[in-house]
Amino acid sequence: MRLNQQPIAAEGHSTDLFTDWACAWLGDQAAAPDKPFFLYLAYTAPHFPIEPPVDWLERVRQRDPGLDEKRARNVAFVEHLDDAVGRVLVRLGETGLAANTCVVFTSDNGGSLPHGQSNAPWRGGKQSHYDGGLRVPFLVRWPGRVTPGARCDYAGQVFDVYPTFLEAAGGAVPTGLDAVSLVPLLKGGSLTAPRDLYFVRREGGASYGGKSYEALIRGEWKLLQNDPYSPLELYNLETDPREEANLAAARVDVVRE
Repeated sequence: MRLNQQPIAAEGHSTDLFTDWACAWLGDQAAAPDKPFFLYLAYTAPHFPIEPPVDWLERVRQRDPGLDEKRARNVAFVEHLDDAVGRVLVRLGETGLAANTCVVFTSDNGGSLPHGQSNAPWRGGKQSHYDGGLRVPFLVRWPGRVTPGARCDYAGQVFDVYPTFLEAAGGAVPTGLDAVSLVPLLKGGSLTAPRDLYFVRREGGASYGGKSYEALIRGEWKLLQNDPYSPLELYNLETDPREEANLAAARVDVVRE
């Protein structure tokens, strides 16, 4: 690890270390409560290697002794992460900054199936462009603006947080972005302008040949590849949300569009 440009030998579980450092940093921000701040807290959990703390894993084993060991390790890993997020939110409250802070919790891709993670009921997982690989948790806490327990079915992308935070902080949002500010949604309104959702992934190794593979969602239709050399697949997400019926041959018109 590095602290700026200085290598450091920090001891402990990364989830705990990142949490301790974040909580300390929030304490520093409390010295200037009217000054805007941005904290990007990128935990490595639940990315593999799946290494939960021993005490958290033992707790899961005792609670559910019949659980598969690989699954138990994932459960313990995520519960430890959840607890860490809770510690950060508690610290935010202790500093007096919580009432005027928007917090977003999200991820970069779906869970990895070979590592015992699950994205049910959605098909596929990490590295896949099926919805199990693309759908991620997205939770927002913004006191006085987001209604606790509220849900929204808007389909966006993680980079939408960029213009969202800019608008929330009173900054100028650049023009020409693919990203969309979610502030109207967070305040209980709506976003009705149509948009394409585009995804691209590039992996190493001979099976990818250095090439990327993509997915595109336009309205009810989703066109995708899961590696650079496989045929295109087409699904209607409204009638077939679990992506079981490939319509690429039947709807060549949509594929061509």
